[in-house]
Amino acid sequence: MNPLETFVKSDSVVRKIWSDSDNILFIFGACAGEFAQSKSVDWLFFTGKLPKDPIGRLFSTVVYAQQIIFEEKRKAERTLDNMKNIHKNVENERGYAIPNWAYQDVLYMLIAYTISAYELLNQTLSTDEKNEIFDVFRRVGLKMGIENLPTNFAHWEVHRQENLQLNYANSILTNQLFDAYRTHLGNFRFSILLSVQDMLLPKELKNAIGGYRIPNLIGMTKLYKYTKHICPINQLKFYLLPVQYRKMLRNLHRN
Repeated sequence: MNPLETFVKSDSVVRKIWSDSDNILFIFGACAGEFAQSKSVDWLFFTGKLPKDPIGRLFSTVVYAQQIIFEEKRKAERTLDNMKNIHKNVENERGYAIPNWAYQDVLYMLIAYTISAYELLNQTLSTDEKNEIFDVFRRVGLKMGIENLPTNFAHWEVHRQENLQLNYANSILTNQLFDAYRTHLGNFRFSILLSVQDMLLPKELKNAIGGYRIPNLIGMTKLYKYTKHICPINQLKFYLLPVQYRKMLRNLHRN
């Protein structure tokens, strides 16, 4: 293997998407909404208490994902091995394994929102580009030891729908996590998070946000799509997160 070989090709659409902090921020927002409704969300609460920093905990998953996408292949594989070991330690502390379908769902949400966030903020992806996104994250899943993964994008679409029907439900933990998001973000930023989720979450997962007052930002998002490269508009995204996360988001921007 070429020692300089990267885990993802330098001209990959995946790198293009994940080099833009706008896309990453929307991917994160949608993942936060979906994860809160997972029937496996309890693993986040394995200590019996809500994490002190649920936003940071979930954002770290996004940071890891980008790190893998841009790393040299051997280093990326070591990162994935490290993530697998972290999860094994969590399982050992709990005394039972996180179900395979829960790992699948985290992988699937990254595939789904990589596609939908980019299409919302940029342009429609071709079938080949969607297949490429699927292939990259499938390799991530295989290296993580996730079993029974689909073999192609069309199969993934079917399995994604099946998992959405089976693996999600609103619970007390869902409500606690959304309350924590509001506490950490403040009411204004929380309302923007809800709007992002309303635009990106599949219909099966919108019940969790149905009880909130959600601003309609579709028009503003379309306007932002065409003006986001203009200063100072291109700085607005960094203020959608509390100050302690802004440096992290800036570091994710590679354009």
